[in-house]
Amino acid sequence: MRMDSGIKGPVIGIITGSSSDLGTASKAAEILTEFGVAFEAGIASAHRTPEDVLRYASGARSRGLKVIIAMAGMSAALPGVIASHTTLPVIGVPIASGPLRGADALMSVAQMPPGVPVASMGIDGAKNAALLALRILALSDEDLARKLEAWSRKASDAVRASREKITGMPPVPSDAFMEN
Repeated sequence: MRMDSGIKGPVIGIITGSSSDLGTASKAAEILTEFGVAFEAGIASAHRTPEDVLRYASGARSRGLKVIIAMAGMSAALPGVIASHTTLPVIGVPIASGPLRGADALMSVAQMPPGVPVASMGIDGAKNAALLALRILALSDEDLARKLEAWSRKASDAVRASREKITGMPPVPSDAFMEN
């Protein structure tokens, strides 16, 4: 899947270890699409197609990618294997799967050895992975930085507006949230 944006070619890669992870990957894709950032998505298994993972990771920079989001469940080796073959930032998303519902994947992604850095999101944290990837890109893209700031303000406004929905309980006084 390739999305067109103001940036030429995909700059973010989303790789899942299995087609069963595509539902989670779509949450990252929604955010990247909302921000108009070009990305690509694919499937490669660290265990079943290791040569494909090696080729993808080692060629990612030369193809113009700037960040890779890698999603996998259970042993979740994919993010670490990708990080071992590129110097691009890699964001790992542990997928809720198997008998431990993602706890094993979370520990695998979070416990990379020294020299193989992977940013670890929470279980099924695809939305945050996309937002972190966008923040990385925004370090050198002022327009994207402004879009992220506006998105954050909108999210804050939504939380403040939701206070009006409290019923059946005494609400916190509105001045409790104001600067002293």
